[in-house]
Amino acid sequence: MPSPSAAAPRPARDTASLPDAWARTALTVVMPTYNEAENLPRMTKDLMDLGLEGLRLLVVDDNSPDGTGQVAERLAEQYPGRVDVLHRTAKEGLGKAYAAGMNRAVEDGAEYVLQMDADGSHPVEYVPQLLGGALSAGAGLVIGSRYVCGGRLAPEWGLHRRLLSRWANRYVSGVLRTGLRDTTAGFVLWRADAVRAARLDEVRSSGYSFQVELKYQAVRNGFTALEIPIHFEERQIGASKMSMAVQVESAIMPWRIRFGSLSTPRQRAGR
Repeated sequence: MPSPSAAAPRPARDTASLPDAWARTALTVVMPTYNEAENLPRMTKDLMDLGLEGLRLLVVDDNSPDGTGQVAERLAEQYPGRVDVLHRTAKEGLGKAYAAGMNRAVEDGAEYVLQMDADGSHPVEYVPQLLGGALSAGAGLVIGSRYVCGGRLAPEWGLHRRLLSRWANRYVSGVLRTGLRDTTAGFVLWRADAVRAARLDEVRSSGYSFQVELKYQAVRNGFTALEIPIHFEERQIGASKMSMAVQVESAIMPWRIRFGSLSTPRQRAGR
């Protein structure tokens, strides 16, 4: 069963650290991008400056017209062996990009894989805390949660947006009964065996509901989920990719996931 954590203060970037052995753990951050040329260099530098020797960044670019792919290649030259780029020829949705990147990360030897947005909404200073939580608790997935005690939404969010976000999480949790507080979260660290058990090539969601489907399958497969509170930030540069079509898919998909899973049961593969 998922187990929420106790409240924790927001870590300071210059003091976030792990034991040396943990810091050398093979962790790949998978970061899908579409028109994030302005954000990507800052996010990359912040990740490289964490002091996590085993951390690698895999940028998955969906042929961004603003040149994000080229920016990523220059960053790969700047940080040889620590930054890699997976170029995709079309924009097929966030879920497909994550599936390609996470599969690639595990194939390349990552022990842990972290889903992370390129827009700055997922604060980099929480990465050591997520990894430390996974290593100390033996969790299959660790969620950077906005809705456990100590979590917080961006202060720029208005009341309507806050209520909509909370309602969406309660709606999804009610349909899928995952026991998670933040089922729609996109800041999630996965153990490699949980990624393999997810069978990402079979995931049906192409948009943001990919986040929901993946957590549902992990909990259903018996993996332990840990939720760690974070302070979610508003993107600083660029525009949100949350279109009306994405919102409609997100509303329908939980029912498709739940009832589709009844006819295609999976073998429990977790611990």
